[in-house]
Amino acid sequence: MTEQNTRLGILLMIATTLVFAAQDGISRLLAADYPVLMIVMIRYWFFALFVMALAARKAGGLASAARTRQLPLQIFRGALLAAEICVMVLAFDRLGLVETHAVFVSYPLLVAAFSGPILGEKVGWRRWSAIGVGFLGVMIVLRPGAGVFSPDALLPFAAALMFAIYGLMTRYVSRQDSSATSFFWTGVTGGILMTAVGIWSWTPMTPTASLWMGLLCLTGATGHYLLIRTYEVAEASAVQPFAYFQLVFAALIGMIFFGETIRANVAIGAAIVILAGLFTLWRERRQG
Repeated sequence: MTEQNTRLGILLMIATTLVFAAQDGISRLLAADYPVLMIVMIRYWFFALFVMALAARKAGGLASAARTRQLPLQIFRGALLAAEICVMVLAFDRLGLVETHAVFVSYPLLVAAFSGPILGEKVGWRRWSAIGVGFLGVMIVLRPGAGVFSPDALLPFAAALMFAIYGLMTRYVSRQDSSATSFFWTGVTGGILMTAVGIWSWTPMTPTASLWMGLLCLTGATGHYLLIRTYEVAEASAVQPFAYFQLVFAALIGMIFFGETIRANVAIGAAIVILAGLFTLWRERRQG
């Protein structure tokens, strides 16, 4: 892997996080007036079409992309990601972008914690220590003992847990299926599932809201395309630390457009979580 490719991969990852942060901001805007299930359903319609269009362009077409010997696991992955997105959008509406992402950044620690039982990977005492420190950071953000604790504060942690398991299941199925197959089933499963549960919450949208919805779909497709390009030009371990830029961009969007503020405990807790996450990524890279 050349230095130039790594540099390009880092730039693409930062661009990806900016696009996904914008997508989160639009999701929060729409969730204030429209049902979460409907928003995610429409988003998945576009995503499913995008996935199928990509698969159709590759050798073997849709039939090749859909071919898998792990169909139950692929469906489970797709359903889990769809559920995670619903929980995240709900958290954006209830908590805002800053606090949601401050807790959600703990998902790499959850990946490390569950990589042993799910993938059979060895997690040494150093990474376990980092995981423990990271969860201390999460507790600082959540402040469970301060006043009246809101159950809504658990939403981003639940989303992080689901996303971590989704990521581990993606690694697991990659032992037999290609990334194109996993991507195909992610989009198609989510599209079918969200249509089944979301169509009942259909609410007519204003012209302005429809434009925002269209932009949400475009940012979703653009973000996934940039992420694919990122992993095509650089090693995942080299660019993954830069995924934390999404917290920075989301916080800026939250403060500029939604009037959110960053409380001291959120800033301190998020910093601890990020440092612990970077350490686990570094240890994983060394072990690899």
